[in-house]
Amino acid sequence: MAEFLHTCYRITDIDRSVEFYKALGFEEVGRMPIRDEAINVFMNIPGDGEMPRLELTYNFGVDSYELGTGYNHIAISAGNLDQTLAKLAEQGITPEREPYSIREGGSRLCFVRDPDGYRIELIERGD
Repeated sequence: MAEFLHTCYRITDIDRSVEFYKALGFEEVGRMPIRDEAINVFMNIPGDGEMPRLELTYNFGVDSYELGTGYNHIAISAGNLDQTLAKLAEQGITPEREPYSIREGGSRLCFVRDPDGYRIELIERGD
């Protein structure tokens, strides 16, 4: 049976990206060099099992990437979206637009962008 393992992003600054994802609740769980070409940084949300769900790849000598039009975002939950956004704002992370619901009675959500421009959907999930 198939199992979802991880998503990989190519990044341009390890420290900046790691700090961004830590602000969203991820933790760094390891690094692995790829010959003399790159470094993979593995991130996971505490309690999400042993497999890292996010792989950040830093390729030496590359300072930008084209994001393309096919990829859109990953989504993570936020217990209280307003509190989450307030904490993120303290670190200079702001949503693309104010939280909203897609349909009447639906979960509130909004999007933020990581340092390389990748979109992350924050979906409010009550306790």
